[in-house]
Amino acid sequence: MNTPSRFYYNDFSTFLRNQFGCKVQKITIDAGFTCPNRDGTVGRGGCTYCNNQTFSPAYCNRNRPVGIQMREGIEFFAHKYPQMRYLAYFQAYTNTYASLEKLKSLYEEALAVDGTMGLVIGTRPDCMPETLLDYLQELASRTFVLVEYGIESTDDSTLLRINRGHDFATAVDAVERTAARGIPVGAHIILGLPGETRNTIMQQAAVLSRLPITTLKLHQLQLIRNTPMAREYESNPEEFSLFSLDEYVETVVDYVERLRSDIVLERFASQSPKELLIAPDWGIKNYEIVEKVKRCMRQRDTWQGKLYK
Repeated sequence: MNTPSRFYYNDFSTFLRNQFGCKVQKITIDAGFTCPNRDGTVGRGGCTYCNNQTFSPAYCNRNRPVGIQMREGIEFFAHKYPQMRYLAYFQAYTNTYASLEKLKSLYEEALAVDGTMGLVIGTRPDCMPETLLDYLQELASRTFVLVEYGIESTDDSTLLRINRGHDFATAVDAVERTAARGIPVGAHIILGLPGETRNTIMQQAAVLSRLPITTLKLHQLQLIRNTPMAREYESNPEEFSLFSLDEYVETVVDYVERLRSDIVLERFASQSPKELLIAPDWGIKNYEIVEKVKRCMRQRDTWQGKLYK
């Protein structure tokens, strides 16, 4: 049985519009967190691919209070879309890695800004205690809350190689405990990590589909300056299989075909600042990659979940 030609995948903007009935923009917040994989609690040096400078917009400054960051972010967008509403996106580092009282204070400060409709909280699977889930469950009863976990890979050998500091079972546990509280769960995955084959990647789609996730972000492996992975690439480039643009688009489509059809796909690619990016440098914007994915799906007459079992 075919599916309507207009449906290729569940996109995030439609998901938000259905939730709120209006256009919604995430405002990135840097609340000054660190990471247990940097301060010695779990490890030091962080994940080998990580340089948080790659996703900090100009209005995002950890030296400014959360409320001010939120208001400045809103001002950045409001002139173009006066009726837009906003989500506070706690993104940089591990945004549940503090005392419960401090977290409550930061989250509530963001929610107090006029026009803010809820929170998106980016964190690690090993940083979600039950006491925080108790609070987030209560918070989700009065506003929108999405918890986004950096899973990165479902393969334990990959997680070890990139110095992630947790295994996949930890991610499964965090996702299931969060979803059981009625809180929407997001997942983040990197496609093309060293050592992973096409078969590994395709199997991953099925594994993720068995988890109670609401949203999913995909992006290509990028080699970023001043990271351990960049140094590893310089020493052993033969151990990396970086995608060409066309290869990546085909891989994404193959992956999406194998995903559960109700998962909301927020992103297919990431775009790092040119001065930090070593490779792959495709020279196009994220929205252009989205259009290429749609075109490929249209040409192949395929859709999200077509091969999901």
